[in-house]
Amino acid sequence: MAAQPNQPHQISTGRRAVFQVLAGGSAGFVEVCIMQPLDVVKTRMQIQRIPGVGATAIEAHYNGVFDCFAKMYRQEGLASYWKGLIPPVLAETPKRAIKFLIFEQSKQYFLFGSPTPTPFTFSMAGLTAGLLEAIAVNPFEVVKVAQQANRQRQGAGVFEVARDIVKRDGIGLRGLNKGVTATMGRNGVFNMIYFGFFHSVKNAVPEPKDKVWEFLRKVAIGFTAGTLGCLVNIPFDVAKSRIQGPQPVPTVIKYRSTMRTIGIVYSEEGVRALYKGLVPKIMRLGPGGAIMLLAFDYVYEYLLKNHS
Repeated sequence: MAAQPNQPHQISTGRRAVFQVLAGGSAGFVEVCIMQPLDVVKTRMQIQRIPGVGATAIEAHYNGVFDCFAKMYRQEGLASYWKGLIPPVLAETPKRAIKFLIFEQSKQYFLFGSPTPTPFTFSMAGLTAGLLEAIAVNPFEVVKVAQQANRQRQGAGVFEVARDIVKRDGIGLRGLNKGVTATMGRNGVFNMIYFGFFHSVKNAVPEPKDKVWEFLRKVAIGFTAGTLGCLVNIPFDVAKSRIQGPQPVPTVIKYRSTMRTIGIVYSEEGVRALYKGLVPKIMRLGPGGAIMLLAFDYVYEYLLKNHS
């Protein structure tokens, strides 16, 4: 991804892969720590139901992003913004390692005779990375959503939540791996657009000599790539939150498969409900997408320069 400096010797494939893992893990850690509050708000808005369609009378209703921030602060305290932080932090190193490593390594399989990668190459490599990434991180997502959905000031710890899920539902498709197809749809579609747009546009737009302008160029492209990915994959994200979050009636599983859940949300709440949480999602993954790609680029370039 990053512009590679002149090297006195050829870098081995194994060493390059290690650098991609380290750079991807660093990028993911930085991004999730900065943007976690918006992910919590996004989840809260996605799992809440409209009054009269499963919402309880005592359940606080959030009227937008800033209203959600304000009510969470008043009712649960400042620390509530980072509820569910540990699962994504624990998952970020393998998640981003898988994402960037598979993306970089799989591009060669989508060249189809072209001497250089094409937009199709970047998109298919991104899709592949997103699908495999989703399988690896879905158990962490289940625990994270369970923590984020908890409206108590003092929530259960990550290991306690994970243990309760396994004890109650096991590790299968109704336990730690519930919603895996929705996660695959969300991550696959996002990464297909994210990587496809970023690399295609980055290669098409001339690189300025000034470092500040080059930094801003990458920020703008990364922000746009993240925003476009959010606009397309949000229905899968809503379905994922409904499947992994608390059911309207605790003893009845209403939200099961991905497409069935999308259909239920659409029929009961309208098309706008499929875009719940879009604003905080864009607020997170727009700049978050730029942060992640920039962090990967600069850490990877640093490793190539100093540790080859």
